Amino acid sequence: MKPCDFGEMIPRVTIHHVARVIGTVAMVVVLLQTAQGQANPDPRLPPKPYPPAPRLADGTPNLGPIEPNKGYWHLKQIQDYKQVLIHPKEIPYQPWAKAIAMQRRAELSKYDPEGYCMPPSGPRLMTTPFPMEILQMPEQKRIVMIYEGGTHIWRNIYMDGRTHPEPDVLNPTWLGHSVGHWEKDTLVVDVVGFNEGSWIDMVGDPHTDRLHLVERFTRKDLYTLHYEATTDDPGAYIEPWTIAFDIVWDDKGEIQEYICQENSPWMRRLFAEWERTRR
Repeated sequence: MKPCDFGEMIPRVTIHHVARVIGTVAMVVVLLQTAQGQANPDPRLPPKPYPPAPRLADGTPNLGPIEPNKGYWHLKQIQDYKQVLIHPKEIPYQPWAKAIAMQRRAELSKYDPEGYCMPPSGPRLMTTPFPMEILQMPEQKRIVMIYEGGTHIWRNIYMDGRTHPEPDVLNPTWLGHSVGHWEKDTLVVDVVGFNEGSWIDMVGDPHTDRLHLVERFTRKDLYTLHYEATTDDPGAYIEPWTIAFDIVWDDKGEIQEYICQENSPWMRRLFAEWERTRR
């Protein structure tokens, strides 16, 4: 496609029409995944009891592989965080946030930014059903988390004792600014500085740029990572709320290349619709 072609298409297709095409196909893909099994099949685990959680040479819990280039955390899709809510009993929406969350549910999430290949963020990084790996770098005082799914992204967690930038210099981003520390054997990650482009979960729970996320990662044994996330966003919710679930380790897996735009059936359908409109 020549660079000018995209600009020539814009007057021929309305934004509403484009969004409707993407959303409709996106929901078909979700239904197909449900019918055929998720994109990342469950690994076969050995019988319990599992070996204890591994540790690095300095005694810190090892949240990653025990063999070089082998293994990843097997993320599973959780569409609605009501399924994994541990406190309070219901998501404590502000009235406007509840209204938009219910509207997105009624529309079957057809305007989900992740359906447009925009990055998942916050807890949704941990519920996009593709492999992820945690790389600990004690000498560099940071941890890197690599996500195969979504837009093939990574995040930096600074472990050098720094604080977040002041609000007037903090640049809001999709993944926010993460700092971490250890509380015994649990990695605690504090995240602020989110933009408002993402949804918290697939069904459309919103957030504002006031979102403050606290995540806890605990490797309970070799094959189990317990994840807990507290959403504190006074712009959208009347009080903080917490989700939690376990993630399993695939000791034979290796992260592969994944390009969202290349592997997205609804994006291909969108371009086909543009081409038909041009004729």
